[in-house]
Amino acid sequence: MSEAHLALMTKLEELDAYTHTVLHQFPKIERHLLCAEMRAATNKMLRLTVVAWKRRQKSGALFDLDVEIEVFRGFIRKAHRMGYINTNRLEVAY
Repeated sequence: MSEAHLALMTKLEELDAYTHTVLHQFPKIERHLLCAEMRAATNKMLRLTVVAWKRRQKSGALFDLDVEIEVFRGFIRKAHRMGYINTNRLEVAY
């Protein structure tokens, strides 16, 4: 496992743990909608990182990972606009 891959996996795992904690504080109605989508996006980012590391041609998987990161950022911005997270948490997750 390369150092860059290990660093990326570590950051994504930290993001996953942080997101898990933050999502428990969302309103109950959003736990089945926005929270589920955010958890799925985080899991998909972790999965795509492993896929990219395993493939010979990494560009396709890295493109998919980049798309998923932008989707996750969109969810973060939406949660901030709706008032579910404060500006500090927006900056930490972004």
